Amino acid sequence: MRKVLSVGRKEMRQIARDSRTLMILVFIPAFFLLIYGYALSFDLRNIALAVDDRDRSVESRSLIAAFVNSGYFRLVADVRSSDDLTRLMDRGEARIVLVLPAGLSRDLAAGRTVPVQLLLDGDNANAATTVMNYAQTIVLSESARYRLEAGVPGSLPIVAEPRVWYNPRLESALFLVPGLMGYIIMITAVVSTALSIVREKERGTMEQVRMAPLGALSFVLGKTVPYFVISFVSALGILLVAMLMFGVPMHGSWPLLLGTIALFLVGALGLGLLISSVADSQQVAFQLALLASFLPTLMLSGFIFPIASMPPFLQGVTYVVPARYFLVALRGIVLKGVGLEVIGPQLVALSLYSSVVLLLASARLRRQWS
Repeated sequence: MRKVLSVGRKEMRQIARDSRTLMILVFIPAFFLLIYGYALSFDLRNIALAVDDRDRSVESRSLIAAFVNSGYFRLVADVRSSDDLTRLMDRGEARIVLVLPAGLSRDLAAGRTVPVQLLLDGDNANAATTVMNYAQTIVLSESARYRLEAGVPGSLPIVAEPRVWYNPRLESALFLVPGLMGYIIMITAVVSTALSIVREKERGTMEQVRMAPLGALSFVLGKTVPYFVISFVSALGILLVAMLMFGVPMHGSWPLLLGTIALFLVGALGLGLLISSVADSQQVAFQLALLASFLPTLMLSGFIFPIASMPPFLQGVTYVVPARYFLVALRGIVLKGVGLEVIGPQLVALSLYSSVVLLLASARLRRQWS
């Protein structure tokens, strides 16, 4: 027992001297509990609602107010034309559009049943199903309230007619498979390059590289190119398997899709190189790569949990997660068939992210070489 205690004391002293290990053991679990305790929620809030009110009556405004006051929906736009409606849905600026027909108040006063249309963005099948349930419940409640106040017997005066865009059958595969593509690509690219520079350090060949007439940026780019080619071929394989095995459609431009994948890969590989320049061993590099790619891509990219339902400070964190932009662009191209005019902001964000991480990796290596 005395020997066990001696070894235990020695190990505690080593851990206390190793601040990096101590942080992983103590700080990281509490940090993740705080972050993902707020992120892990299947409840939807702040659902973007657009309204196409063709009646402009007291009754139509009352129904709109019921949606806004429910606490689930946030009014983002007043639709004036079919072009506005298509633009809002293509850009993902509206998750649901409530279409109120002309003559709604007149038909209600005459005791006729009035159908109201619910147009839903189905690129996220799970969220679309939840939004549909919320909306139908509100319409049913308002219809029952109106019948009670008006004293109208019989069937409900207002009925909801949902219509799902981009994924009419709400197949979960069309939502999950693009997310899995981004998730797999991110992890494999980051981990593969995170080990590359560390491998040079452990083998003792880093000193030879430093003596060569080679700049830090050239070294970083040279390290990136082989992994980029391999990862790009792997991404194409994943995409083809998704189309053949899971029925994922392709409604957009192939060159635009390939360019989006390339931008995302450059950012992921650059992050791996940055981690590799920081870590001193392959074990530490592997752990840091998983922490930087696995959990953020899974939890904070909108892959599973809607970003709009997260607390404001977590929504701010998601802006530095490249998978957030990649998934929006990927689903837009594959499921909606949108073009550069729609996903341009996502491509700009991916370009900025890729440039920043590559420059940071080369700058850190330059300081180490000087």
